[in-house]
Amino acid sequence: MKAIQIHAFGGADVLQIDELPSPLLEADHVIVRSQAAGVNPIDWKTREGGGVASLSNGLPLILGWEMAGVVESASSEVTIFQPGDEVMGLLNFPQPGRCYAEEVSANAAHLVHKPDNISFVEAAALPLAGLTAWQALHDYAHLRAGQRVLILAAAGGVGHLAVQFAKQAGAEVIAVASERNHDYLRQLGADACIDYWKVELQDAIRDVDIVLDGVGGSSGVKALAVLKHDGVLVTLPSKTAEEVVEAASQHGYRATGMRVFPSADQLQEIADLVEAGKVRVEVSATFPFQQVREAHQLSASGRVRGKIVLTF
Repeated sequence: MKAIQIHAFGGADVLQIDELPSPLLEADHVIVRSQAAGVNPIDWKTREGGGVASLSNGLPLILGWEMAGVVESASSEVTIFQPGDEVMGLLNFPQPGRCYAEEVSANAAHLVHKPDNISFVEAAALPLAGLTAWQALHDYAHLRAGQRVLILAAAGGVGHLAVQFAKQAGAEVIAVASERNHDYLRQLGADACIDYWKVELQDAIRDVDIVLDGVGGSSGVKALAVLKHDGVLVTLPSKTAEEVVEAASQHGYRATGMRVFPSADQLQEIADLVEAGKVRVEVSATFPFQQVREAHQLSASGRVRGKIVLTF
């Protein structure tokens, strides 16, 4: 099979396509013929030596943690999936998921059946961003109906799904994004939009129950000022999480970092919303896997609406 590997940490030029043996079938696993794999900021951050590179178990490393494809074979312990089933999943995070490959060994406990009403490309874009948004809102912020939720980077991969999940949960949703994305975010359910280029957050809004911070750093620190006294900010970028949490502690606010984890149960809840037409995933760009370097460069630009996906 062909797989995209790195043999050293560095820029996009370290990404190369290698010919490798097909993965062996392990207990409780299935082999999936990949149709598409999502590209996320954690991919290029890890490629550069940051992200979860310290958990990579050495080099060479096949990147990628989310994928969609067709089951080729299943171990005898697996009863829920059969060859020919269309599946999607977030695999093994934060350990290597090895999804940038034509064939992927997947723990069956990390997979769900692909909704029939979406493509493999859309399915590959859902697991990591979807579970990150879901867990941030429900597991960390304990979202309840009627709360006010402010979402930074609302048009991004995690953000655009968080807007929809929060709205489905009965929240009032305020989306922070550039003005060009405001109509799009209102279509997804945002009740109000704020252009971060034109106004300071604390001048535009107050008394927010939950802030979902997809930017981190100084932006996350500034966003603390809009919280209610008993509100909470969940910050996503791990590199600046300590900075944001420390600032919150110093000024009497509550903030927490988070790390997504595979959950078939939660991914199934997301898949059910997608299948019911209540949530949709935005794929802004697709690249054949031979153009993985271009995909990483676009992701690192920070100017992507929704998700980027590699196709196999």
